[in-house]
Amino acid sequence: MYEKQLLEKGIVLPKPVDSMIEMDPKEYIVSITDEKGFITYANDYFVDISWYKKEELIGSPHNILRHPDMPKAAFKLVWDNIKQGNSIFALVKNLAKDGKYYWVVSEIEPLRNSKTGVIDSYIAYRKAASQKMIDSIEPIYKEMLEIEKTAAGVEGSTQYLLDILEKNNTTYPKFINKVIGNSGIFKLFFIGMKKIFKMKVLKELGYWFFN
Repeated sequence: MYEKQLLEKGIVLPKPVDSMIEMDPKEYIVSITDEKGFITYANDYFVDISWYKKEELIGSPHNILRHPDMPKAAFKLVWDNIKQGNSIFALVKNLAKDGKYYWVVSEIEPLRNSKTGVIDSYIAYRKAASQKMIDSIEPIYKEMLEIEKTAAGVEGSTQYLLDILEKNNTTYPKFINKVIGNSGIFKLFFIGMKKIFKMKVLKELGYWFFN
């Protein structure tokens, strides 16, 4: 979909390699995209872990990091939430420039322009996912991906996940929060990370935020 823009930047999407990048649990990734999903900000650790140069990331669609093992329906549910002005957590397998992968817990928030008050960007905070989290979500993603390869497509994949949610009498945000164990030290890390970043960077970029 964005092949022209990527070619203009000299970016060729890599072939996946079955090798995981070990993330530093003390570090975090931050990125900001515009309303169309193009990257407008990338912190240093994002650059380091993705293997892309900062100038390659800025202006590129964020889905250059989308690993083919990720079902499209998972991203649809995330976008459906944040477009309504809600923040949401997600577990995501990303693809680095060298073809290796890394798993992250990501919290995505909408950003409002400080002058207009309109949501025109989205910010994502990410840290390393634990193996326990990966083991919980990976079988579900694999089944969703297989469904998407059939005539049922993304709609069938979405319905498969919705059926799981209904069976467990829960919602997508609550389900993901349970998978990642969003409490205690883990939750405090995200709160502290966001507070520091917002104080240091977001106001300078001209945004105000919900939390």
